[in-house]
Amino acid sequence: MPDRRGAALLKDIKDLNFSGPASARVIDVYWLKGEIDSPSVERLAREALTDPVTETFQLDQPTENSTADHSVLVAHNAGVTDPIEETILKAASDLGINLEAARTGRLYLLGGEFDAATLNAITNQRLLNPIVQHAVTADSVIFGENPVYHFKLREIDLPGNPAALCDVGKLFCLSPSEIQAAASYYAKIGRKPTDVELETLAQTWSEHCVHKTFKARFDFDGQVIDNLLKSTIARATKQLDKPWCLSVFVDNSGVIDFDGENAVCFKVETHNHPSAVEPYGGAATGLGGVIRDVLGTGLAARPIFNTDVFCFGEPDMPYADLPAGALHPKRVFKGVRAGVADYGNRIGIPTINGAILFDERYAGNPLVYCGTAGIMPVWAAKPGKQSPGDLIILMGGRTGRDGIHGVTFSSEALSDKSTEQSFSSVQIGNPIVEKRMAEAILKARDEKLFVRITDVGGGGLSSAVGEMGEDTGARVYLDRVPLKYSGLSYSEIWISESQERMVLAVPPQNLDRLLEICRGEGVEATSIGEFTNDKHLILYYRDRLVCDLDMVFLHGGRPQITLKATYNPPSYPEPEFPCPPRLDDDLLRLLGRWNTCSKEWVIRQYDHEVQGASVLKPLVGDQSDGPGDASIIRPVLDSNRGVIVACGINPSYSGIDAYNMAASAIDEAVRNVIASGGSLERLALLDNFCWGSATDEQSLGALVRATQACADLSLAYETPFISGKDSLNNQFRAGDKIVSIPHTLLISAFGVMPDAEKAVSMDFKAAGNLIYVLGETKAELGGSAYFASKGFIGNKAPGVDPSISKYLYDRLAAATENKLVSSCHDLSEGGLGVALSEMAFAGGLGARVHLSRIPQDGSLKRDDYLLFSESNSRFIVEISPEHRHDFETVMGDTKINIIGEVTNTDRLEIEGLDSTIIVNQLIADLKEAWQRPLKW
Repeated sequence: MPDRRGAALLKDIKDLNFSGPASARVIDVYWLKGEIDSPSVERLAREALTDPVTETFQLDQPTENSTADHSVLVAHNAGVTDPIEETILKAASDLGINLEAARTGRLYLLGGEFDAATLNAITNQRLLNPIVQHAVTADSVIFGENPVYHFKLREIDLPGNPAALCDVGKLFCLSPSEIQAAASYYAKIGRKPTDVELETLAQTWSEHCVHKTFKARFDFDGQVIDNLLKSTIARATKQLDKPWCLSVFVDNSGVIDFDGENAVCFKVETHNHPSAVEPYGGAATGLGGVIRDVLGTGLAARPIFNTDVFCFGEPDMPYADLPAGALHPKRVFKGVRAGVADYGNRIGIPTINGAILFDERYAGNPLVYCGTAGIMPVWAAKPGKQSPGDLIILMGGRTGRDGIHGVTFSSEALSDKSTEQSFSSVQIGNPIVEKRMAEAILKARDEKLFVRITDVGGGGLSSAVGEMGEDTGARVYLDRVPLKYSGLSYSEIWISESQERMVLAVPPQNLDRLLEICRGEGVEATSIGEFTNDKHLILYYRDRLVCDLDMVFLHGGRPQITLKATYNPPSYPEPEFPCPPRLDDDLLRLLGRWNTCSKEWVIRQYDHEVQGASVLKPLVGDQSDGPGDASIIRPVLDSNRGVIVACGINPSYSGIDAYNMAASAIDEAVRNVIASGGSLERLALLDNFCWGSATDEQSLGALVRATQACADLSLAYETPFISGKDSLNNQFRAGDKIVSIPHTLLISAFGVMPDAEKAVSMDFKAAGNLIYVLGETKAELGGSAYFASKGFIGNKAPGVDPSISKYLYDRLAAATENKLVSSCHDLSEGGLGVALSEMAFAGGLGARVHLSRIPQDGSLKRDDYLLFSESNSRFIVEISPEHRHDFETVMGDTKINIIGEVTNTDRLEIEGLDSTIIVNQLIADLKEAWQRPLKW
């Protein structure tokens, strides 16, 4: 049988620019520990560890005897969770085999003539990640002795000298003002803090957990803004006061009403820093974490779909340009893709929407956005409240050393030393454990066995229990926490961010039934304490008090930071070049740009059909390979009511005008919904800010401008924000050089469609149909793909006039509601030229259009600017001739015009302003240019 993994490995090695390897094989290796005989081992190998159709196995075969020119055996580092081990132990138990432990590894066999230095480079750049793996040598210990932890309470001296006090703060990732606040608190109560108390403060007060920059007091060019989030985005949502918003900004995700009986929720998270140093694990646990956010919303929601958006350095980036210490963008890309796909596919949740962008400034600091939506009964939509005496139940995976200081690691800038410093900061995921836990939680919810639930994410138990117990108090016995292995200290148990864990508040009388459900699903659940009525966080370890924190101080004692922000728009050389007489080559070049080209290679590796609810999928058209604008599912299968989701993201505009960048992201997300048959009627937004420096005044000024745009557009479109997340300090330091990401705002639009059967796809449907352009085209090419292809940036990024666009969106939604629209596609990256091409090759039909008919203000005298402008709030709409009158009547006095028609030819023909042909291309050639870059 062909070794497909070996072939893929060989291709990856060549992609990494290594010559020499001529062949590759990949072999799975299992180490088994226990009092078992050879027949039992052989039975386990035959019935559980191998596929009899494609694989063979050998027992106790020394790897040194391999006939390959080079071999590398890779295994997990000591103390790192091996997610497959639990499955092997379960399989052995089912077969009646008493197995004590198991570990897994991979043996790579490489053929060819190359030296040891090349092998070492291949090993470190492709075969393993030192965060979690190592190459096995004769000295390696596969089954090491379990370490023993000897308890000793650590009390921390807080010196009176300010400089020395700040040094203590740095050890615990507390700022000077925060460690001073802590010192004042402990001076007041008259004792020293313990290490776990300072760790708890550091986790709770971290940027990741409390969003202290967004809650800061800003001096923005003389304007005082007290709490940026509350003054902008949250203010707009409160002002709109939509009755269908059931729970916003108070839970793990935002919740809106779906049909009166059910509610739907949505959350998008980031997992940037972990994915930079361990792409597969970082991305997988990012998705696992946001799935748990949905499980921990209200009284638990059932996950119904995932989304993802990735930002990477360009895959063909020369190694010489790569920041020292950073992984190559192609390796990051493939690892992140695999991590998200594997986790989502294995847990059985469809991935239905997303985007992928590329910019060299993401090379050292990729962005990984993962989103999950869920559905729940309306009665379960709001978070419950526990009572004193309710038990604290820890459910799911065991606690290990992985993920310790994850939130503080994620709150700081990356550097060329991050890989060495983050061995315990990256979590290890296990989707099967999470799937079992989800089933147990949903059964327990339906029986109303718990009164409150939250996930164990950033900050570990310190954040989960600390937040749940804010209004009551909590007492936890840390030695009761189930561990993956011995040797963890009490503080490590408390702040570990090991995955697949939830905390529930359970009345004592419901415990036995809850444990019964958990046993039936193969899920571990343990009572680790109880909620109290003293508003203190009390921790014990082996009957020793290790923490006693006042909840009022823990959650209200953090000093508000004061920041100065300013905004001076940059200026770039104005583009000066003649308009080419023909634009065929420019169009082909734009279709093949990394940010414009087909992402089918990624999409095909996600399951977007599982659960059987998909209506409008991420790929559409006669070959199901055209780029859809939004996706739609029916979460209640006996109802036509649907949930629609789309996104908008335009970091290329941020260097010109942060306000227009944010407004464009919102407008893009909204118009993707409108283009697919949705409306503004019950549409909510989510924001995810990924920014560079959280101290630079210009960077903070751009942040203020972007949040102001979010508030303005939210109010104008009457689309409330229901959830959000920020990730700051996305910078990479290599020596003295700091590379900051472009300011990046992801906007997700999430709404309810009364009838999902009225969905509209973007592919042309029939020859003879009329092609309309809706909305006005302007000379707004700053940050555009066209200017970038010419080596320019420009100074005028596309703006948004919501007073005009909202009316247009309402009219177009009415037209789709009345089934007048055959196809619709929004105009964004690459403008009209790219959108027309996509609609043509997605439908397998040609088109002939005339640029002179495009609605504009008269200022555009160039064919290329008309064809490639990225002005917002525009669509291409295909209308059957018999619907022309009704469509134009519904559209009223909006700016629309017929620019051409769909043809039964195989060509896209475009006439310029002077009626000469400026583009005449086979749609097959356009499609090939679009698909070629990521045909991996």
